[in-house]
Amino acid sequence: MTPKQAERIQNKIKKIKKELAADKKHWGGYYHDGRGLRYLPPALYLKINDYTGALRYFNWFNKNFPEDAGFPIFLFEWTITLFKRKKIEDAEKKALETFCCNRFIIDVFLGNELIHLDHSEKTNWEYSNIAENLEYSKDQEELQDFTIWLKDFTITKTFNDFTHKFIEIETALENEPVGNKRSQLVREQSQLIESLR
Repeated sequence: MTPKQAERIQNKIKKIKKELAADKKHWGGYYHDGRGLRYLPPALYLKINDYTGALRYFNWFNKNFPEDAGFPIFLFEWTITLFKRKKIEDAEKKALETFCCNRFIIDVFLGNELIHLDHSEKTNWEYSNIAENLEYSKDQEELQDFTIWLKDFTITKTFNDFTHKFIEIETALENEPVGNKRSQLVREQSQLIESLR
């Protein structure tokens, strides 16, 4: 990337931040952001390998949108950023949160066989959406260290215990009618996800 290209990306980030500030002012101190601008800066920071700027942005996001769970690629970018800033324990939690949001993104990134793929419409949509839109690859030179770390993390007991429990609850929820048992499963799933925050 040339310095001019990096400068253009930095200018895009500034423009988005300016628009978000205007949005907050317009809504009397609250963000509305109906266009989803808040999700765009991380990808731009990662393009210019500015992990310090990305982490600062994620901290701002967390403070200003505490109830916003984000979406899979956004959470994956957060995982990359935490790893690159040597916040490994936080990166592990964010990788698990990414899995909860979309159970295929890590496998797609690593080029793994998709063992969690079934034939439901929801699953097919989750997979195809990630496969088509993931701009990050294990083959990117800048992500070689992250790829090694992520691959190693996915074979740990921590990762496997958590993901198996999550899939077990998710599978049970698919066939459980409304009632006490379903409510209990939903609470268990929420507690599992909350344990990452």
